[in-house]
Amino acid sequence: MPNMSLNKVKMPEQDPKVRNKNFNEVALGYTKEQAMEEATRCLNCKHKPCVSGCPVNVPIPEFIKELTKGNLEKAYELITKENNLPAICGRVCPQENQCEKVCVRGIKGEPVAIGRLERFVADYHMQKGEKRNIDIKKNGIKVAVVGGGPAGLTCAGDLAKLGYDVTIFEALHTLGGVLMYGIPEFRLPKKLVEEEIETIINLGVEIQKNVVVGRSITIDELIKEGYKAIFVGSGAGLPKFMGIEGENLNGVYAANEFLTRINLMKAYDFPNSPTPVKVGEKVAVIGGGNVAMDAARTAKRLGAKEVYIIYRRGEEELPARKEEVIHAKEEGIVFKFLNNPKKINGEDGWVKSIECVEMELTEADESGRRRPVEIKDSNYIMDIDTVIVAIGQGPNPLIRQTTPGLKTKEWGGIVVEEETMETSKENVYAGGDVVTGAATVILAMGAGKKAAKAIHQKLQGDKNL
Repeated sequence: MPNMSLNKVKMPEQDPKVRNKNFNEVALGYTKEQAMEEATRCLNCKHKPCVSGCPVNVPIPEFIKELTKGNLEKAYELITKENNLPAICGRVCPQENQCEKVCVRGIKGEPVAIGRLERFVADYHMQKGEKRNIDIKKNGIKVAVVGGGPAGLTCAGDLAKLGYDVTIFEALHTLGGVLMYGIPEFRLPKKLVEEEIETIINLGVEIQKNVVVGRSITIDELIKEGYKAIFVGSGAGLPKFMGIEGENLNGVYAANEFLTRINLMKAYDFPNSPTPVKVGEKVAVIGGGNVAMDAARTAKRLGAKEVYIIYRRGEEELPARKEEVIHAKEEGIVFKFLNNPKKINGEDGWVKSIECVEMELTEADESGRRRPVEIKDSNYIMDIDTVIVAIGQGPNPLIRQTTPGLKTKEWGGIVVEEETMETSKENVYAGGDVVTGAATVILAMGAGKKAAKAIHQKLQGDKNL
């Protein structure tokens, strides 16, 4: 009989007053007993709405059913048929807007905690499962993948399983993309990321690091070297700024620079790390997405006494995950909704204060969104030592500047055919943030899967594969 409790089994977490001073993972994960109890809440629906809600189509009811029986390795096998990075996805996917959003149990009560169960199964396999050897029959066809982030790793893994000789060209000294440089340790432990990436490398994927495609080598040169298809998953790491006075002062960071210094270069471990980050007592983070939450919570852990998130819309319009907003509030982050920066003031070249204006929302326009407008004479000054700008980022222009025939959008994103992810340049595909702009890990992975399937179909000359 299904467990008809209206509520999810609660996930154990670090105490907020303790965790906001360390970089250890906030959510502690289910025990086996808790996972099996939560798994029994699944109704095993015949129409499986959760599967269609998952960008990579994980067979959710099937893996949960195996979990209820205690068949954890079978559950892991089912998940990894479609998802090469389950421990990562179980932590950072916005399940509330995808698989869990359409869960039947959510009609009356809370949906099944699909993400938490995926995380448990993946973690259990890492700790206690046996390494599996996949028998791969090589076909001798070379495929290049540009970028070792979620989209590139997924595309590479799927193609390697199909027998292709895949090479990933990564600009940094480590694979993972945003998984390594963007998402903080307290949300996504880097050791875990490295372990899951290793499972993809073990499929026979070749890695070339410190290769900036567009500078070290071009797309056309890769084609000349015999790569029959190329997937571009180079992400969106170019920061956007507000264009206001004072953004060039010392103490102003782009969020991705700030988080890269912390996550990839371990600036929190200064002086053991050579890359320090100066964070004052009062920090303002501009923006309302997951990156803004990550930056604010990181600043708190670095010792800031007051951390503010300044967002020009209201709380209902926040694009960040609800869970991240709750965690930020619990950790003492102060939200200033319906406020917008106008100017950053400095003293001796350093940030001294920030001038803001209060906002109000208009009536909804044709798209259904309410536009923020300034309230006249509502300007005020906040004393601030550090400003972190988290209002989005775009793709690096190198690839589009060095690839003749590659169509891009006005803002720099690569244009693709929606069904296949193929670009305007034959046999060159793209997916993830380099196409959509900054989005979620799982959507990038979904694009990588779609491209891998299309590449396989085209190179084998069979649209039915």
